[in-house]
This record gives sequence, structure tokens and C-alpha cells, in this order.
Amino acid sequence: MAGHAVEHDYHLIPPSPWPFLSGCAALVWGLGMVTFFAGLVDRTGESPMTEWFFANGLDTLKSSLIGDGSISGGWIILLVGCLFAAYVMYGWWKDVAAESEAGDHTPVVDIGLRYGMIMFIMQEAMFFVGWFWMFFELGLFHKVRATWNPDILENAAGYAESMAPGVTSVDPWHLPLMNTLVLLLSGTTVTWAHHALMHNDRKGAKWGLFLTIALGVIFTWLQLIEYAELFHLRESGHEAWIGNNAYGSAFFMATGFHGFHVLIGTIFLFVCWVRLLKGGFKPEKHFGFEAAAWYWHFVDVVWLFLFAFVYIIFAMNGAAH
Repeated sequence: MAGHAVEHDYHLIPPSPWPFLSGCAALVWGLGMVTFFAGLVDRTGESPMTEWFFANGLDTLKSSLIGDGSISGGWIILLVGCLFAAYVMYGWWKDVAAESEAGDHTPVVDIGLRYGMIMFIMQEAMFFVGWFWMFFELGLFHKVRATWNPDILENAAGYAESMAPGVTSVDPWHLPLMNTLVLLLSGTTVTWAHHALMHNDRKGAKWGLFLTIALGVIFTWLQLIEYAELFHLRESGHEAWIGNNAYGSAFFMATGFHGFHVLIGTIFLFVCWVRLLKGGFKPEKHFGFEAAAWYWHFVDVVWLFLFAFVYIIFAMNGAAH
């Protein structure tokens, strides 16, 4: 076959280190997550160095808030894993962008990339589907769970009031409403940027993308303010649900994981903005930007469901009781 022209539409990439390195990064990151949230060793004082690196890294955060002087390095592995993963993503996606600019992304390859992004968003959506399933199941059948054998379900009796009407939630008409408006507005700016790029209005695309990134940062900032206020309310004893029932766990799992998606989407859009400033993306070929826009709209839609059910529904139940 040497000397013959390629007669297929598929681009065969040269040997790449990124698949192997991504597996290594995932291993380090996963180990860091376990160490940070659970810890691999207990604090006994017998092996200070080992305990410093592998004890519960969350202790550092708690200690900084409480001020008891207890410090752990269990967060270091997680930090290394995150930096390792960021390096792999940067290198791998840089190679993919270079392949596109070199003309290696034929129509068939482009379709494969689109299918891959669609399946990625679908698996992200299924996580939230699973979460909503759990949320509604708890909301409808929490009293049934309260009758379960406590040997099977720990603290079964506690479920009786864990999702019951009257649970005090966050007031949806202040910070949550502001965040909803911010995300809805960001959906319009990213659409503006996309349409501007398709019509070769690069100035409009740059401004639309910049505003979307700014709105993403504002959303994250407002959510951090909300979490800080909730922490102070819990410490003062005004919001017991935050730490002792199923609704509190569901609230922070959903809003926190969504906030993580917003952060990822903001970084995604920022990378596209930098590429746009450097002359990248053309009206006829800009899938990287299009994929970022898809992801951002997905984040918008998920938040609308969270705002409606996690915030508003429980606020209405609380007001009714």
C-alpha cells in the first residue's frame, strides 16, 4: 500500500501517549478523591507523615473553618490528579485542534466527533435523570422508607421527616432567581456568538463568547455566596436540614454537581474564546465551539429543572405548612 493515496474518509492518527496518560491521571485523581473525602488511614499519631498525606483531606477544610489547628495534606493527591488531568486534556485537545486545522477531519470524522459529544451529553443527562429519580422517590415514599428494617436501612425512622412537607429550603426568589436569570441570559449570549461566527462576524462572536464566560463566572460566584450563607445558617442552628436529612444531601448533591458542570463549561468556553482570538474557527468549520455551546445549553436546561423542583416546590410546601 506504500505510495498509494488514502482511499477512505477516516483519519488514522499517529501513536499518541494521551490515552495511556489519561488513564494514569484518572487513577491519581480517583485516589485523591478517596483520600480527600474518606481518607485511607486513621489519625492515630503513630505515623505522622503517612497520616498527613493519606488521612481525610476534608479535615483541612473543616479545621480552617473551625480554627482548631488540625491540618492534613490529604488534599495534595487530589490536587496533583486534577493538574495531571488538566495537562492531559490540554495536550490531547490541542492535538485534535491541530488535526482539524491540518484538514484531517473529513466529513465522516466530523460526524464521529458530533456523535461522541452527543453521547457524552446523554450520559451526563442520565446522571441527573438518576438523581431526579432518587429525589422524587424520596419525596413521595420517605414515610415508607421510615418503616424499613433499620438493619437494612440505617436510621430508617429518620426518613419520616427527611423530605416531608414543611422542610425549610432556600428562598428561591433571591440568589437562586438571580442565578436563573444569569444562566438564561448566558444562553442567549452563547447563541449570539454562535450565529455571529456562522455569519463570519468575528467581533460579534468574540463579544458574545466573552459575555457568556463572564456570566458563567457570575453564576459560580453567586452560588459560592449562597453556600457560605447556608453554612453560617447551619452553624447558628437555623437550618438543621443542611446536615441531618435526605433533603439536605439531595440539595447539595444536585446544586453542587451542577455548579461543577458550570465551571467545566466556563473553562470550555474560555478555551474557545482564546482560540477565536488567535484566529481559530471558521464559519464552515467550528465544531469545537459548537460542542461548547451544546454543553452550555444542557447546563442551562438542567438548572431550570433544579430551580423548579429543588427550590420552588419545597419553598411552596414550606409556605403551605
